[in-house]
This record gives sequence, structure tokens and C-alpha cells, in this order.
Amino acid sequence: MSDVAVRAENLSKLYRIGERDRYFTLRDTIMNFVRRPLARFSDNGNGVSSSSLAESTIWALKDVSFEVKRGEVVGIIGRNGAGKSTLLKVVSRILRPTAGQVWVRGSVAPLIELGAGFHPELTGRENVYLNGAMLGFSQAEMQARFEGIVEFAELWDFIDAPLRTYSSGMMTRLGFAVASDVDPDILIIDEVLSVGDEAFQQKCLARMRSFRAKETTILFVSHGLDAVERLCDRAIWIDQGGVRHSGGVRETAEAYLETV
Repeated sequence: MSDVAVRAENLSKLYRIGERDRYFTLRDTIMNFVRRPLARFSDNGNGVSSSSLAESTIWALKDVSFEVKRGEVVGIIGRNGAGKSTLLKVVSRILRPTAGQVWVRGSVAPLIELGAGFHPELTGRENVYLNGAMLGFSQAEMQARFEGIVEFAELWDFIDAPLRTYSSGMMTRLGFAVASDVDPDILIIDEVLSVGDEAFQQKCLARMRSFRAKETTILFVSHGLDAVERLCDRAIWIDQGGVRHSGGVRETAEAYLETV
């Protein structure tokens, strides 16, 4: 276990959809009770009958198990909606699994959603410090890193503007610059690099290769199979919330492409 950076065991995540997530006020509850006094014997407490429970939930992950060794770069591939982003959020502790467990050894820097952890009314400068604090760094440590972060993001002209004025590409550049400058033990990257321009994508890939050289553990979700093949030691194919295939990048990509 000492050489394992991430270990997932029977991870499952259930989402509630449709009427199941509807918010009911106290007045709604009382009125439903008065109008349908017998409904309390057949519903789930939110005005949804037990017969519709299965239709209002979906398993985004179902019994997912895998291990990632320290210093390993693992690509996660699959269709949109297969459960890839949910898996990364569970590993990053952003979401709690419905069932199963995940163990993570070391500090984690997740770059999962465009603008995640950013506040639109704060400036780029303030968001750099905010994200650094969320990753466990002191103000003094972030001051030492600040210039390098902004230089990498190429945002000196906009760093004191509110984030709401940034384009999606600018937010991606800033988010990646912060997440990748703090030297995490584990770097988790979702499909956000596709938003940046070609030059910045190449810059990000170069930095990821430098992390690989330093034996940083990386989980990399991408639809760009070429990038996965260039960067990753192996790949995991997620399909309908489960692991469909795990192994070498080439064989996993070929198995995936056969179904597309």
C-alpha cells in the first residue's frame, strides 16, 4: 500500500434527478398531506411515489475499483456522461460516494471544472491567493509563487480585473497555472485544456511532462486519445459508470474506439 497513491474500492455514486430533487416548502408538505392523506403510505416523504423512485435516480458510478501507483500517469477515457468527471470529483473529495471507499496519499490539486473554486467578483490576483489557500498554502507561500503563476497564464494585463470579465480560455489558463504551480503529490485534470488555444495546450502538456519526470501522480481525463497516449502509462475506460477496460493505453483506446 506504501507505493499506492490512489485506491478506489467499489465506488458508487447515485444522483437524484427530476422530481426527486424538487425543493418542497413546509406549506407544500402540509397541503399535500391534507389533499392526499393516504399518500404518506406510498411516497418517499418528498411527494414522489415509491414506484417512481427508480426513474428519478441514476448511478453515475457503480462498483468502480482501481489503484494508481505513486508517480503513475493514468488516462481516463470514455463517452460524455460515462462517469469520468464524477469519478475525479469523488477522488478529489469534492463529492462523497454513495457507497465504497477511496484512499488518497498526499496533497491533491484538482483542475476539474472551468472556474471551479473561483469567485467571479474577485480579481484574478485575489483568486490566485484564494485558490492557494484552498490548496493549503499560506499567503507568504503564494506570494513567492504568484509571479510564476501569472507569467505562465500570460495574464499580466488582466490580473487585477474581476474574473467575470475573463473569457473561458483566460479562466482555464489561470486555473491550470495555479493548480500546476503548487507542486502537488497528485494532479487531477479533467477535460478543460481543450478550451485553451493550441499554443497554451502545448505549454500545459509540456508542464505535465515535467510533472511526470518528477514522478508526480496524475489522473488525466481527455477525449484527445493522442494526448493520453503521449502522456500516460496506462488508461482506464469508464462506460456507464463502471470500468469497462483497464490496461495499456493503446489496447484500452482501441477497445474504446471499437464501440464508438
